[in-house]
Parts: sequence; C-alpha cells; structure tokens
Amino acid sequence: MSEMKITIALIDRQQLFREGVKKVLEAESSFNVLVSSDDYSAIKSLLPIQNIDVILIDVSILIENQESISKDIILNSKAKIIVMATEGEKTFVTEAIKLGAYGYLLKDMDIYSFVDAIKTVETGVAYIHPQATHELVEEYRNLTLTEGNEVSAKLNSPPDLYTKREGEVLQLLTDGKSNRHIADLLNISEKTVKNHVSSLFKKMNVHDRTQAVVMAIRNNWVNYK
Repeated sequence: MSEMKITIALIDRQQLFREGVKKVLEAESSFNVLVSSDDYSAIKSLLPIQNIDVILIDVSILIENQESISKDIILNSKAKIIVMATEGEKTFVTEAIKLGAYGYLLKDMDIYSFVDAIKTVETGVAYIHPQATHELVEEYRNLTLTEGNEVSAKLNSPPDLYTKREGEVLQLLTDGKSNRHIADLLNISEKTVKNHVSSLFKKMNVHDRTQAVVMAIRNNWVNYK
C-alpha cells in the first residue's frame, strides 16, 4: 500500500519565492503540491471537493481574504493554515492565529524548515517561528497587564522536576532563540538542545514552544521584558 501523502496548496504573490518553495516541497516524497498560485481564488473551488491538508499562504493574502477563508475552511475542516510572512510582518502573528492559523513562518528561514513545519502542523501541533513567538508572547503579556494581572518583578521558582539546564533553555525559548542559537549560547550541541526541549514539553504537558513560553510567563518562571 502506498504512503498517504500530505496534500498542499501554496499561495504567494512572489513568483520566485513560490517556485523555490514548491521545488523543495515536491522533492519530499510524502508531499503532494496540488496548487501553486498567487491568488487565493485558485483553491477556493477546490476546498469542498479536494482533500487539502495544509494551506501555505502569504499573510497579506490571508488578511485580505479572511472572511472568505474562515467560511471556506468550514467546508474542509481538515485543512490547516500555515502563514508565511516577512520579517516586517511578524507582528501579524496574533491576528493570524485568531484567524485559525496553525503555523507562522518567516520567509527568510531555512527553506527546509518549511518541510518540518508542514509535517508538524499536519499532526495538529502548532509551529511558530521563534522570532514570531516573541511577538505572540508580547501580545499575551500586554493582555495580562491590561487585565490587571501585573507580572511580579520577583521570579517564582520553577517546579523541582526542571533541571537548571532546562530552566536556562526555557528562558532562551522565551527570548525567542532558535535551537541552534540556544546551542551556541549554552555551548552544547543542537541535538542536546532538542532533547532538553522535548523533556520540557513532556514535563510541562505542552505540545510546542509557544505553549511552553506562555505557561512559563503565566507562572512567572522566566524573565520577560
């Protein structure tokens, strides 16, 4: 029996970028790029009749078509949205998540990270670029302060089951550092960082770094300015 492929729709106005991403995705045996277009309408009629697993879409196109997309996704609830944005557009991460996005990628990230993001999101787990995580956490913190729950200047002690190193990794996740950057800062291998992150997720009972960071801030386990 052949392996079920993850079906993808790719929507972005930048032709060279779109073609580059498409080329990488089509080289992945578990992917099937059904549509590649600069216009959301290219997939609108397909959603009710095609099994589209993941929609990779430029953030500006998502926002421009938000009402239509919200209605259309109801017709194909299996489809998960991954937003693609430039560095200057990372402030839209909260809005994108409110619109139902599972993932938020920056276009200047390692192109092969798009493959990891799609595989992660297709399982139902969020994938947020570390730099965009910073914006999301800032939004959460502002909301907390607005509601009168001012964050104490004195940190609470994290649970005893966290090791000192895991605490350092959690702080750096909150600072928006990637695994590679954390490895450089702590002078450890990237594989070791991934092991620490996996251990943290298990102990915190979360599925991704965004959930971990929000929990850490909510419980005042990390410094955040």
